[in-house]
Amino acid sequence: MEIGVEISLYPLQANFATRIKAFLDRLRAAGRFKVVTTSLSTQVIGEYDEIVAVLASEMRTVFAEGAGTSGEGAAQAVFLLKLFGPLAPPGS
Repeated sequence: MEIGVEISLYPLQANFATRIKAFLDRLRAAGRFKVVTTSLSTQVIGEYDEIVAVLASEMRTVFAEGAGTSGEGAAQAVFLLKLFGPLAPPGS
């Protein structure tokens, strides 16, 4: 079943753009999804099980980037996700 996920990532640190770009690059590198980025969010379209598995892994990676820090300045992040589907197969 094909779905779409709208994702917004808000790294709570000064070099936020670097972390967002790295996250998006890893999603694109998976090569199994259509990834459309706008100034506010990114839409990822693909098979449900594959998207959920990759997002779980990549969100863990983002959170782990800040796991070694504590207190003020910790590299925390906020994800906002919207899932929509099932999507109609192309040509139907």
